[in-house]
Amino acid sequence: MKRVIYSIFAVLMLGSLVLAGCQRGPETALNLYGIDPITLDPAVSGEMISHEYIQQIYTGLVRLDENLEPAPDIAERWDISPDGRTYTFYLRHDVKFQDGRQVNAHDVKYSLERACLPATGSLTAATYLGDIVGVKEVLAGKAAEISGVQVIDDYTLQITIDTPKSYFLSKMTYPVAFVVDRNEAAAGGQWWLEPNGTGPFRVVKWQKENELVLERNEHFYREKAGVGAVVFKLWGGVPMNLYETGEIDATDVDINYVDKVADPAGHFYQELQIVPELSFSYIGFNHTRPPFNDANLRRAFSMALDKDRLVSLVFKDMMERADGILPPGIPGFNENLKGIEFNIEKAKELIASSSYGSVENLPPITVTTMGWGGLISNSLEAVIHEWRQNLGVEVTVRQLEPERFLYHLKEEKDEMYDLGWVADYPHPQDFLELLFRTGEENNGGEYSNPAVDDILDRAGAELDFAASLALYQEAEQMLVDDAACIPLWFSKNYHLVKPYVRGYELTPMGYANLSKVSIERE
Repeated sequence: MKRVIYSIFAVLMLGSLVLAGCQRGPETALNLYGIDPITLDPAVSGEMISHEYIQQIYTGLVRLDENLEPAPDIAERWDISPDGRTYTFYLRHDVKFQDGRQVNAHDVKYSLERACLPATGSLTAATYLGDIVGVKEVLAGKAAEISGVQVIDDYTLQITIDTPKSYFLSKMTYPVAFVVDRNEAAAGGQWWLEPNGTGPFRVVKWQKENELVLERNEHFYREKAGVGAVVFKLWGGVPMNLYETGEIDATDVDINYVDKVADPAGHFYQELQIVPELSFSYIGFNHTRPPFNDANLRRAFSMALDKDRLVSLVFKDMMERADGILPPGIPGFNENLKGIEFNIEKAKELIASSSYGSVENLPPITVTTMGWGGLISNSLEAVIHEWRQNLGVEVTVRQLEPERFLYHLKEEKDEMYDLGWVADYPHPQDFLELLFRTGEENNGGEYSNPAVDDILDRAGAELDFAASLALYQEAEQMLVDDAACIPLWFSKNYHLVKPYVRGYELTPMGYANLSKVSIERE
């Protein structure tokens, strides 16, 4: 409660900043459209809606740089032991929480351990911190401290992992490894509504379904943000309309406006950014029950989709057809991967030769998706139409609110589910292992193939990068052949940015580093 009075004062001040948008220099505000985050607790968050804000509020030992490589952050440097298992991190001495308190190695240790405590309820700690020795014991409630995390002194921390892994530092850039203030987190409750982070911005207002305001953190240890505030208009209307009227300074472009903004002779073309995203959208199968525990049924439903037609008609070629799982631009992307062909007759033959004999004998099939108000995406509608037209199968839809869908998919899924995955870091392990290895938290369809598991294990332990990528490509081809899912398309982000906004650039993960943004009006 000690920070509430300050926040109210800050919000009053920010009101004048927003109204005075024609000012120049660091005291201007960046106005954006947004929706409410599900949580601002980095240990709990596991989806992009929340991460958009969390990335601005917190930091960790390492970050991804402009080349998407692990780079120093709270840790100014590190050493790796000859056996590749022990990382010694040397922390900066000038890192402070947003209230001015100094950050030290004990804060980092506390944050990692808190993320793994069962009471925290993290669904990401096992995935991104599970390589650290002792994490499994804390997750299981058998220990309160991570044995593989040792404080050497106030500014030196050692982390030991179970086996050498080339992607370990990349995993540590995920929000679950971010540092939180133990003084407020230990108090419990919804402390994260106004968190005391270490990032370039601090939360000074969050009025749900209305506005969320971030203010520049004057204690930030790297280059300070170029704007005084970022104002998110939550559920503020149609983003494109807000952009056209000057109420927001940047916006995503949806399919309804792509022709308008992509016209070289149009008003918006010079403000358009098109950034390929390291992501893929797919239909997941429930592998634990009929009918999709049968690989031939999975292949049949895959073969019945004309993805070229869907990309053209539904997305106006804003997306790229996906035959595999790894998106273009990620290490290990296989241009020669053989996808499952579009072949209606063969799909019908596979169903006829199955134990069901025909589509009339299939059990009821429901696809689980997320959203609000019963409205499903045009893309999912089109996919369901293809199955109806090409196979004569009626697929029903069950919609869940995003929080329920994203955090409880394993328990909630029906026979299929509709999902997208965006890279946390540019490594094939982030797709193939996290989504399809037996027992992984993000393996929502509970796919299990010991042969694939073995290859993924060998790929993760292989320190020769080229040899590791070859193994990942082998695993991906096996997953595609087995129809572990139906890859649909790889995404591109179409984005408009006002000409007076400098430094607003989306990464291939779909985020903008707002601390790099400045407003330079004439």
